[in-house]
Order: sequence, then C-alpha cells, then structure tokens
Amino acid sequence: GSWEKIPVPSQWELHGFGEYTYGRWYTRRGAVPSSEEGLYRRTFRVERREGERALLVFEGVMTDAEVKVNGEVAGEIHRGGFYRFSRDISSKLRDGEENLLEVRVSKHSSDASVNAAERRADWWLFGGIYRPVYIEIVPASSIDGVAVDARHDGRLSARVTLRGARPGYSLRASIHPLDRSPGRSPGLSGSVVKRLTGEELPVATISGTWREVKSWTPEEPNLYALRLSLEDERGRVVHAIEERVGFRTVEFRRGDGIYVNEVKIRMKGINRHSFWPDGGRCTNREISLQDVALIKEMNMNAVRSHYPPDAHFLDACDSLGLFVIDELAGWQNAYDAGVGSRLLEEMVRRDVNHPSVILWSNGNEGGWNNALDTLFARHDPQRRHVIHPWADFDGLDTHHYPAYLTGVARLTNGYDVFMPTEFMHGCYDQGHGAGLEDFWNRYKDHPLFAGAFAWDFSDNAVKRVDRGGTLDAEGELAADGILGPYREKEGSYYTTREVWAPVQFAPLYITPSFRGEFTVANEFLYTNLSGCAARYRLYRVDAPGSGGEQTLRGEGEVLLPPLAPGERGKARMVLPVDFFDADVLEITATDPRGKEICTWSWPVAYAREYAARELPSRRGPSPARYREEHDRVVLVANGVEAAFDTGTGKLTRVTRGGRLLSIGNGPVAVGMNATFKGYRVGQEGDEALFTARYAGAIDSIEWRATPGGLLKMSAVFLNKESGGSGFDAALVEENIYNFGLSFDYPERRVTGMTWLGRGPYRVWKNRVKGARHGRWSKAYNNTMTGASFDNLVYPEFKGYHANVYWARLESDEGGFSVTSESDGLFFRVFTPAEPAASRDRALPPFPPGDISFLYDIPGMRCFKPLSQHGPSAQPGSVRVKKGDEGISMVLWFDFTGKEERNDNDN
Repeated sequence: GSWEKIPVPSQWELHGFGEYTYGRWYTRRGAVPSSEEGLYRRTFRVERREGERALLVFEGVMTDAEVKVNGEVAGEIHRGGFYRFSRDISSKLRDGEENLLEVRVSKHSSDASVNAAERRADWWLFGGIYRPVYIEIVPASSIDGVAVDARHDGRLSARVTLRGARPGYSLRASIHPLDRSPGRSPGLSGSVVKRLTGEELPVATISGTWREVKSWTPEEPNLYALRLSLEDERGRVVHAIEERVGFRTVEFRRGDGIYVNEVKIRMKGINRHSFWPDGGRCTNREISLQDVALIKEMNMNAVRSHYPPDAHFLDACDSLGLFVIDELAGWQNAYDAGVGSRLLEEMVRRDVNHPSVILWSNGNEGGWNNALDTLFARHDPQRRHVIHPWADFDGLDTHHYPAYLTGVARLTNGYDVFMPTEFMHGCYDQGHGAGLEDFWNRYKDHPLFAGAFAWDFSDNAVKRVDRGGTLDAEGELAADGILGPYREKEGSYYTTREVWAPVQFAPLYITPSFRGEFTVANEFLYTNLSGCAARYRLYRVDAPGSGGEQTLRGEGEVLLPPLAPGERGKARMVLPVDFFDADVLEITATDPRGKEICTWSWPVAYAREYAARELPSRRGPSPARYREEHDRVVLVANGVEAAFDTGTGKLTRVTRGGRLLSIGNGPVAVGMNATFKGYRVGQEGDEALFTARYAGAIDSIEWRATPGGLLKMSAVFLNKESGGSGFDAALVEENIYNFGLSFDYPERRVTGMTWLGRGPYRVWKNRVKGARHGRWSKAYNNTMTGASFDNLVYPEFKGYHANVYWARLESDEGGFSVTSESDGLFFRVFTPAEPAASRDRALPPFPPGDISFLYDIPGMRCFKPLSQHGPSAQPGSVRVKKGDEGISMVLWFDFTGKEERNDNDN
C-alpha cells in the first residue's frame, strides 16, 4: 500500500520484493513459479528542439512491460525479458515540465510461448527492470539503424535505415581509429558519399573500401569507428552516429568448417550466463570486462550465452577478443512465430555490428522454431550461419555432451562439421578440466572439428536477502561453473588454461641427458610464435627437515622457434652449469602483448635422487633399537617410538618424546588383496627392523628405524614367482580405482599442509594438468567445490595430490613429514565432503583411512559415467608375469619434529 525506492537497473527479489524461483521448479517440484507484478514510477524532465523525437529505450525488462507516459500508454506491451526495445514518446511529453513515467512489469508473461522459452528453464527466474533505461533525443531527419558487413580485405557495406530523409540528402561514411578523435582525425583514405534518391528510402546502402585497416581476430581484436552522417541538400549534417566495427569475414563451408578471414577456426569455448550473486541478471561493464579477461586467461577464444547477453559484454568480447555465439532464448521450448520474429529482430538489430558475433543460434535443445531460421538473414547483411544447439542441423553437428566414443564415431563416420555447443559439464568438481585433455587431443586434429563449449562459466549462486545473505545455487542445478559465484578459481580453471594453451609442450621428463631442448607446437589460429616470448626459472627446494623452503637459483630466456599456426619445432634454453643442482624447472610463455599464456613446470631430479640428497641426517645420539612386548614390536630411535601389532603387522602407535602422535592403523592395502602371515624383527648395525610378510598381492613391508629417528618403509607388491595366468584376478581388484597404502590420522587435529609436488590444487586421474610441480602450502579447509559458498576457500585442502616428493602435515600434535623415494606417487589427504544436494554421487570412491600413498587414483566423471570418458579416466589394471620384480614403494617418515639440516647442504 505504499511506494518504496528501488535501484534501476536491478532485480526486485534482491531488494526484498517477490519470491525467488528456479525455473526447473516446473518439472522438478511440480510447483508454479512466482508471478509477481511490479509497478514502477518516476518523474523526469526533458528539453527538445523543434521537430526532435524522444525515444524511451529499455535494454531489458523481465518479463512483460507496459509503458505509460503522463497516463498515456506508449506502444503495446513488450513481452520477452532479454531484449532491447524502444517506444517513441514524443507526442506524450510536456517539454520543460515534469513528466510521469510508469512501467508495469509482470514477471510471468501473458504469452504462453514466452514463459515456455524463458521461464521453463534451467536458470533463476527474476523480475524487474534489470538493464539500463534511457531517453534518446534524435532530430526529425535521422539515422534509425545500421547493419554493417565489414570484410577482412577492407570492404565495407552498411545498410542504413533512415527516417525523415528526403531525395537529395546524402550519406557520408568514414573510418577512424578508435584511439583518435574523429573530429581531429582525417580517418582512413577519406570518406565515401552517397546521394539519396527516392528509390533508396527509407533504407539505403553505402559501400566503400579501406585497404589500410587491420582485420579483427580474437588474437588481434582491431577495432575502428564507423562514422555515418546524414547531410541535407546544402551539405549540412542533420544527424550523425558512430558505430564500432571490426573488419573480418565469416564463412561456414559445408563439409569443411568455419572460417574467419579465410582461416579455419577451432573454438575453445565456454557457456556463460549474465549473472552476479548480488544482482542476479543485473550486471555491469566492470563485471563483463572481468569475465572476458578470465575467459581469455583460460586460453579460451569463444563464448556462448543462452540468450542475448548485456551489450557491454559483447563490447568486451569485441575489444578483448572472443568469438561469440549469440542466441535467441528458448531453453528446450520455443517462442511462437509471432513473438519470436519480433524478438529475433530486436536481438539482431542490437547485435548485428559486433565483430565478435560469428554465429546466430535459434534456441537451445529443442527450443527452436524452424519458421524463424530464415529471418536472421533478413536483418543481417553478413548472413551468418544459424545453428540449433544440440542438433545436427544445416551442416553443423552441435551434439551436446558427447561421450568420448560418440565424438570419435561422429568424426570417423560423419561428414558434417562437428562442434558440441555444450560439453564437459562442470557440476561441483566434475567436468571442465576432468577429461578435457582426452576429448580435446582425440578431436582437435580432425578436419571437421570446429571446437566445443564447456558448461559453464560460473556457479550461479544468488545472494538471498530473505535468508540473511546466504548464497543459493538451488542444489546442484546452478553449481556448474569452472569459477565460483564471485569468480573464485577452481582447479579446472588451471587445467583448462594448460590444456588449451596455444603454446603446447610435448611430454617431457628431465633426465641426465637433457640438454635444454623442448618440442613445442603452435596452436594459435593467427599468431606466429616469433611474436611470443618465454623465460625459465630454476628453484631449489629443501626437504622438510631442512626447513622446506624454495629459493630461486637462476633464470633466463627460452628461445621459441618462429612457428606458424599448426607447426611444431624445437624451443631451446642454455643450461646453466648448476642446472642439475636445482629441483624445479618452471617456464612461462607470454603472447605478443606481453600477457601470460601459461606456466609449466617439471621436476629436475627423480624422487630417489632428491631423497638421497635432501633427507635429514640418519645419525643420532645412539643406535636404533627394538623391543618386543606382549602383542607388539616397538622400534625406538632418537626419542621416537613406533609400535607395530604382531597380529596384523600394522603401525598402531607413534610417540615423540613420550607424547602421542595419532597416526596408526596402517598400512592398509588399497586396491589389492593381502593377508598378514607373520613378521620378523632384527638389528642391522645401528638400525632396527620390523618386517611384515603377507600372502596375496603384497609380498612384504619392511620398517627400518635409523639412529636419527627416521622410519623407512619399503613395501613390495606383486612380486610372486608363481605369477602369470589368473594372478591379478586373484590378488588385485579387477578395476583399480585406488592402488597403494593407507593410514589413519584424525582430521580434526590437522591445521595445514606443505609439500613438494604438483599443486596447489588437488587432482583427479584425468585432471592432473594445471597442477604445477613446486613447493606449496595451504591451511586446512573443508570446502565443498560448488556447494559451500559461504565458506568457499580455494584451493581445497582435501583430496589427491600428484607426484609428491615430500609432504608435511601440520597439526596440534606438532605434525610430521613423509618423503618419497618412489616416483609418480599420489598423496591422498582425507576424504572431501559430499554436497548435500547431490542427486547422485558427486565424488568417486575414496580409499579407506585418512592419508594414502597411491600409484593409481580414480578419474572424475563429467555428466556421464567414467566408462563413457577417455583413456585417462578409466580404472587401472596390473598385469603380473613370472619373473617380474614387482612394484615397490619407499617412504621415509619423520616423526622427530626437528628442523635438522643435511650435512651435505650448503
């Protein structure tokens, strides 16, 4: 019963009005979405000269809008929430006086097809005037619109819609660099003038050629200002506009591919909603610039939206460089022909001149109306190709979420261009980076592959003012992002950045014969590597007992070869004389503008060599000893006592200076069958031994206490002279998801972790890239990826960590460290929590226990089961043959808590 103020633009739910509704309530809950109406009003003044028209422009209103000015209805009700529309209010204004603007906004449309296309959808439904509103004052004779076709060879044709122009008037077109004022700049090669006749009104076409222009690509997004002037018979300018354009040519060649500037392109794309937690679909230019920059940082070159995005987002795509698929809304349901044709025209008229837009999309996943397909070309002189996302339509196969072998089959047996407009579904920690390398490497070199678009950019969690400001993604429905709601970076962000980097390094292990050469490939579309640069850095990393610090030991240039796109060659660095004294080699490549492409890293020495050099001294004040008690054997050295159960062979208790360390109940065999069958104890010089023997897949696990207080664990798996037929079936799980050894350690005691290995993010078997080798630290957190929005800390603490050389767990008991002599070990730290809203299991099975040392770990699914993914997602297998030496695992446990330095350290 009273008026309250609300910001415009905004969504009213985020200001305490109406109800929050997620679109799939239609089908998921059988509920009817909220359908509030909001009445807006405000007063304004306007001054016009004689004959000038006033156009009231709405960039976007959800969903129906009835406009009144001074009590008079201005045009018909506009239906459709994602489109710019305007109303001529010239006759309704009182110039120089106060005017009243009223807008009645209905969240639920009176048109059933609009509701079906926009509200029966997998996204949040909001209400309100959520994009800007403004008044344009234009002269009686004016340029009402322009549709440009600017080709990469400098040819430009502009279809100009005029109002109030008469025969004898002229159109003038000129091109200006964006960084110079058109008023002072002569432009490029002068201007083009066309005198108008009656036959060319109200739509005239003006053409010219500017050979000096540089073409637009996502790698070099060159833009210009097109200035169009309408001049009267005396040559006086009666109206002038500027339109930002890029010169580029788009072609779809059937049975071949998509070409931009006569170069076949491959799109590395992402789907994106216009969304921000604090504003719903109300965003701003700064958010758009940030989002495009983040997409570019992931080495993506393309983006798709389920509806026309904000105009400032397309501006950012133009200026920073992204290909865009611009889509008429229709999430599995279509607009009818009447409302659909009007909304299509509004979309194309607004977006036609953006060089970033290279394809039009007519709806999504069945949400297309075939009757609208031919209308795009009516409004677009470039005649860009029209797609039906998820369908094989008009020569372009956009199949959604292909299984790994589905894509293989379509590329092997098909003759249509293949471009999944949705793949790598990213709910929670699934998808995106997990499996991307398999899919991409298998598809990318096929001549009919035009790229793919991951789903999607960010978790669409809205800040609920009705719930105290908590973030809500409607369970798993809107938690699909590679970024968090405020653009927090998940692990897949870095994996995608490396897999899609336009500079690719061939697989490399640094061996003693390494001489500084790398095989690299240029996967840019347009850029020669001669314009790029690369530098290396060398780091030395101390063992945890020596402080665990990482120090820079040297840096220099990596010479990249002058490779054209698609070529491979050798990059080279001059090795410093002390190269092999380092532990980590890191290389960063930058593009011609100096922006970082990616950073890669490799271990310089194998784990055994590193451990031999860096382990703390094994000497101590007295020899290690053992004692046998009623049901256990205790190894004693330098204040550390480790007790082993003589009935199971497991480590059950560790004390340091008489204080308990809670590690125990291990090692437990993971991924293999093993039965304890006995033990032996002994003394070798000043070292004490406890050796457990097993029947089954484990041969033995030996524990050796050194005088310095270290415990060396040497395990041997699958070393049986009777190996051969049937051995692995009897002793090893048929499908290995986790393979190694586990221990218990209470999570509640842990405060942090420092390690040398890949990091700082956790990995999955099919998502190792993106985690770089080096020394990392992180504090304990309990982040549930894509779910615990109100306590979202990245990188996640818990999970698998790859290629670990050493790790130190910090705890309220003082902590301990483990150093590996075995290469390729994964270090598992606890089991991540499951999101409560998960419809099906979000995480693969984790091994028993709390901390594990593993040679194999599971892959992460992505929308489909692991069986439908590529090779790196599949479970492992072990084949044992007679005479094999088996698999060994050597770990050094340091429970001393002392910061000793190796006698060999400098």
